[in-house]
Amino acid sequence: MTDGEDYDAVVAAVRERVDPDGRERRELATVVERLRERAERAIDDLPVDADVVQVGSTARDTWTAGDRDIDVFVRFPPDLDRRNLEQYGLAVGEAVLPEGRKEYAEHPYVTGEFEGYTVDLVPCYRVAAATDIQSAVDRTPFHNEYLAARLDDDLAAEMRLFKQFLKGIGAYGSDLRTRGFSGYLAELLVLEYGSFRATLAAAANWHPPVELDPEDHGRRSFDDPLVVIDPTDPERNVAAVVTESNVARLQHYARRFLAEPDVEYFFPEEPTPLDAEAVREQLDRRGTTVLAVRFDAPDLVEDQLYPQLQRSLDGLVRGLAAADFEVLRAATWADDDAVLFVELSVAERPAVERHVGPPVHVAEHAAGFFEKYAYTDAYGPFIDDGRYVVERERGVTSAEQFVRERLLDVGLGAHVQTALEQGYEVLVDAAAAALAENFGAELAAYFDPSP
Repeated sequence: MTDGEDYDAVVAAVRERVDPDGRERRELATVVERLRERAERAIDDLPVDADVVQVGSTARDTWTAGDRDIDVFVRFPPDLDRRNLEQYGLAVGEAVLPEGRKEYAEHPYVTGEFEGYTVDLVPCYRVAAATDIQSAVDRTPFHNEYLAARLDDDLAAEMRLFKQFLKGIGAYGSDLRTRGFSGYLAELLVLEYGSFRATLAAAANWHPPVELDPEDHGRRSFDDPLVVIDPTDPERNVAAVVTESNVARLQHYARRFLAEPDVEYFFPEEPTPLDAEAVREQLDRRGTTVLAVRFDAPDLVEDQLYPQLQRSLDGLVRGLAAADFEVLRAATWADDDAVLFVELSVAERPAVERHVGPPVHVAEHAAGFFEKYAYTDAYGPFIDDGRYVVERERGVTSAEQFVRERLLDVGLGAHVQTALEQGYEVLVDAAAAALAENFGAELAAYFDPSP
């Protein structure tokens, strides 16, 4: 087959799996109608006018087969105060989803299961334009209207392909764990370039920072690797959450797929979780030192938990580096437990460290340095290359000692700090293999990294 035939065959095979069939579409439409009726009945009991709109990919027919997520927004008058918006929104949510639970974004909403679907029921303001928003979610209905007016069946199918590709390469989702491409952003990119293939071809040749302005709003100042000006709100970068790594990830896989199309890019095999013995074998092979801090995960939603974990991991890595230990790589994972996992190429230091003072000719500072160390147990002061130098006792001589003694002094996320103050476990080298019980898949990905 020619390259074109390869591409067409792969795309046809993927579409068989990602395009919802007629039965799935009819089922979704029926469920959405029941949700709408329930919400409207609940609104009738409120002392305020409101309406119900379905938003998101299921509203625009850009959802992929098997997705079971429905987003329903209840729009309230813009002059309603925030307290009543939250109160009435929760009342509708609890009436529609009596077994649901309260979640928090900019304000609370209700999420729950309904006839096999996961439903988010979100209150917002019915503002005249996205530039008039009072709450971040007020934009969402405008996103829906903008795309719905420009979509046809063929373009929607191209968007489904791109979304599945992003899922396959691990770059889909604007949650703060993934920090990848949202569904709305994926759709805007395909709309901009005209097809799935053209989107990949364009991405393969991006030179960040990249700026796209679908409605020609005019240049804005955004300091992001990818900028896509929201066509409904010129002050917003739709791609603000996307990390430089995820932009690069899309570029890498776009180039590889266009060179050698394969269904595996859309539906990769999950890594086989490592067991404890396999983890120990990896550690023996690498000859590094592993430190894992395991503790009870704070009771937070993922969008709050993972920024806290990442901030804490960054603080630990910086603290180790400042103490002259060399971190090779680090990662963080969570379920009921949370783990800060650090692998070091240098984890031991001698009992003394060299400390260089000012040049001797800088009289005042040099004298202060000399007096500070002249009558201590430090080696020196002595002169080397015109400066006072001492060799003083090192505060900590191993990375393990640093973690056991100074972990709570590094820059931690507030909730992680509180959790660690309640206690934590330090697993060193072979002992870290115990993490395989809960994090075998994460360890498999760690020891077999890919772009």
